[in-house]
Amino acid sequence: MRDETGHPGVGRVLVVIPTYNEADNLTWIVSRVRQAVPSVDILVADDNSPDGTGAVAEELAGQDRRVHVLHREGKQGLGAAYLAGFGWARRRGYDAVVEMDADGSHAPEDLPAMLTAARDADVVIGSRWTSGARVLNWPLRRLLLSRCGNLYARLALGMPVSDATGGYRVYRLSALDALDLESVCSQGYSFQVELSRLAHRAGVRIVEVPITFAERERGRSKMSPLIVAEALWRITGWAVADRRLALRRGIHSTPTGQVRWP
Repeated sequence: MRDETGHPGVGRVLVVIPTYNEADNLTWIVSRVRQAVPSVDILVADDNSPDGTGAVAEELAGQDRRVHVLHREGKQGLGAAYLAGFGWARRRGYDAVVEMDADGSHAPEDLPAMLTAARDADVVIGSRWTSGARVLNWPLRRLLLSRCGNLYARLALGMPVSDATGGYRVYRLSALDALDLESVCSQGYSFQVELSRLAHRAGVRIVEVPITFAERERGRSKMSPLIVAEALWRITGWAVADRRLALRRGIHSTPTGQVRWP
């Protein structure tokens, strides 16, 4: 019989792992998730990977009732994959959804601490830039890009979040229901920033938990200059829109620079 009790204090949890050409990593990362948190289910959202990732996912699902597969028509981007995963979870009555990369940069061994934090939070961000976090094997240019990008997002959008671009997260479904997900259209870094912004504006409780983040060991990174450029111009656009709305509504910033929304 299927165990519906879920994770203590959180409920039924679904880990959504988007994939595109991750055949070399998928078995390894799914095994680590199952060992770290046996109570969670896993959804592999594959964008019709030409390297056979979908077939690997089906094989894993056939061996483990907690592993599921969502086959998508083609490469539609990280944000679209997560939104599809959120909808899949909602239709099946899950209480929380986890965002996790397939390449091993998000250590499943950090997930228990994140789920513990989710007992008293609506959104938990596995943060690379809060006290106690570690980043391994990143070149200096990637470190600077991430630190500067997050600082810019924090200042431009007035969000008290150290790692707005971080993609290792836990969302309660009740929190996702409070966000205007229909308006989300960004991908990559900007997708994570956009959801951080929507969560902050919705007034849900956001907590950051330090993680150990490591550069992928196998396969090719999906990062590109276009993803970085999209994040920069979208953050700038949101900042301008927020300030225009604040002026129209007569909303003033707090001493910390955080915009107070009604």
